[in-house]
Amino acid sequence: MQINIQTDSTIANNAGLNEHVQSVLEAALSRFRDNITRIEVHLSDSNGPKGGADDIRCVMEARVAGYQPIAVTEQNASVHQSVSGATDKLKRAIDSALGRLQDSKRHATGKHAVTDTVDAEEAAE
Repeated sequence: MQINIQTDSTIANNAGLNEHVQSVLEAALSRFRDNITRIEVHLSDSNGPKGGADDIRCVMEARVAGYQPIAVTEQNASVHQSVSGATDKLKRAIDSALGRLQDSKRHATGKHAVTDTVDAEEAAE
């Protein structure tokens, strides 16, 4: 899983920030590691040097094998809060998308949990 982090001119892109974002994403998305090819993280300060509440924006886009890119946005007071919020949203979105993808594959092969149970019960009789 490749993670690319980009910031605007108002947010310092340093090694500490990169390590933090990578560790948060890897911990939260470890179970999807085999499905995700790349994650793009974009951090920006919507108010620039003026400051203000909830002005740090984090946009994450995950590239999932066999699925369209999944993007989420979080706006919060700090970089850490924005990254954390966006990571939670991305985790839920990927979980949902992969669930739908597995459901569609299961329907395409004709395997259904209900019919499999009925077939097993009929075979036992």
